[in-house]
Amino acid sequence: MTETEHQQHIKSPSLIQALIPLLFLIILLGLSVKLFGSDSSSGANQIALLLAAGVAALVGVKNGFSWKLIEEGIVRGISMSLGALLILLAVGALIGSWIISGVVPTMIYYGLQIMSPHWFYLSTCAICAIVAISIGSSWTVAGTIGISMMTVAAGMGLSPEITAGAVISGAYFGDKMSPLSDTTNLAPAVAGTDLFSHIGHMVWTTLPSLIIAMTIFMFLGFGYDSSANSNDIAQFLQQIETTFSPGLIMLLPVALVFGMAAMRFPAFPTIMIGAIVGAIFALIFQPEQVKHLAGLQGGMGLLKGVWISLFDGFKSDTGVAALDKLLSRGGMSSMLTTVWLIITAMTFGAVLETVGILTKIVDSLLKLVHSTGSLIATTIFTCIGMNIIAADQYIAIVLPGRMYRAEFARRKLDPKNLSRTLEDSATLTSALVPWNTCGAFMAATLGVATLSYAPYAFFNWINPIVAIIYGFLNFKIVPIKEENESKVLA
Repeated sequence: MTETEHQQHIKSPSLIQALIPLLFLIILLGLSVKLFGSDSSSGANQIALLLAAGVAALVGVKNGFSWKLIEEGIVRGISMSLGALLILLAVGALIGSWIISGVVPTMIYYGLQIMSPHWFYLSTCAICAIVAISIGSSWTVAGTIGISMMTVAAGMGLSPEITAGAVISGAYFGDKMSPLSDTTNLAPAVAGTDLFSHIGHMVWTTLPSLIIAMTIFMFLGFGYDSSANSNDIAQFLQQIETTFSPGLIMLLPVALVFGMAAMRFPAFPTIMIGAIVGAIFALIFQPEQVKHLAGLQGGMGLLKGVWISLFDGFKSDTGVAALDKLLSRGGMSSMLTTVWLIITAMTFGAVLETVGILTKIVDSLLKLVHSTGSLIATTIFTCIGMNIIAADQYIAIVLPGRMYRAEFARRKLDPKNLSRTLEDSATLTSALVPWNTCGAFMAATLGVATLSYAPYAFFNWINPIVAIIYGFLNFKIVPIKEENESKVLA
């Protein structure tokens, strides 16, 4: 039988068939967390995702799909994540070179002196929001400012989970509202509206959500005992001065990366250039640290040391245990478990899409829509589900955007309602799913498990709730203008 003849015998899955792989995955992930706890993403979740992908493939085979078609779908799905994987590896290299060069220690040094512990969470959220708006990238903010904030928080004895939540809240607000962001451009393109109408419409749900989140961060900071860790902070500062000789010139690589990002340079080469510049700074300003890492003297020791920092990170040996723990990290190798997680997650999502399971689930959800509020709520929950199932925020924007666009038009709702809803859910909740590309990236970069920081990423889960409330109250839900109706319906 030829491939064309084979495709003619393909059937769509039933709803029960579509739910089987999802239920199987939920059971396996539950067992994974129970048996392995916070280490579940180090291998157990990857096996669960591959086994669930196998169950979905069996459903596809039963309905007439050949393995060749399923395999082609897997290859397409994984290829969609290759850009994210390259960025992830580049961030690993950047962390290693920025630590050994003294860039990250300098950021810690000034941060410990400038930032007040009582206002730290609030300040972290605000700083990350401002920087993300200016460059349009939550990943770049997390991989630079975020790393510094995490280490400063540890030096002050503050919660790493709350700090990570503040970093992510601010970074995703700025990313979401920046015209330079890829997701901010993608959502209106999928929905059929223009960029600045989309951004203006998002203000109504996004700004109140950020204000609520920042208020919570402010109150969380008030409970800090400022005298508890003063000795530790003084010891940190003294050791950083002795080991790394911090100075403002060490912040030039940070300025370079942000400048390139603001000028819309692609993310991967931008971060890799930042990593290479960090390595050059290490050779110039920290030659003894470089040779110590290499365990070799002379020019070859310098070459070997910076090379190690790029692929295997930095191993701190200051004698201050807490500081060594903070600075012993980075390198591309530190990201390999996360790369593994993303590949298996994309495999699962690709099989579901290829065999028609995703389409079946969304078609079934549309039957539940009876009002504007239920349409917006259904779109939001679909996007969240796509982040969980397909493990990628771009898929979570594009697929629901395509599927619900006609329904929004049929109900004579302006496309910017759909584009805002896609961002309020797909963009923001991607960082809350451990195996999603965004959740995996943030956990690997910030050093806090996704499920540990998720409760404190207040902005990311408050915003979808605000959007649902707006939908049911019919507040700031814009109808199609008569002159644009034929264009939208077309």
